[in-house]
Amino acid sequence: MPDISGWHASPRRGATTSSTHTTGEVRIPLSLYQLDQHQGDTSLVLSRAEAEALVAELTAHLGISEALADAR
Repeated sequence: MPDISGWHASPRRGATTSSTHTTGEVRIPLSLYQLDQHQGDTSLVLSRAEAEALVAELTAHLGISEALADAR
């Protein structure tokens, strides 16, 4: 397996996420970088359950649920 230390993924600029309503699958277009050099593009494919879990984690990390509760 190749060494991928120093690699990261970022949302692909100008691309939009998509979903399949029949399966609930969600696709997030990503660009792959080694340090700051673009290496290619791919998609993160999540099941509906995985996408929901990711949203919950991001919401918690960003404090969004607290901000929504405070706004009420």
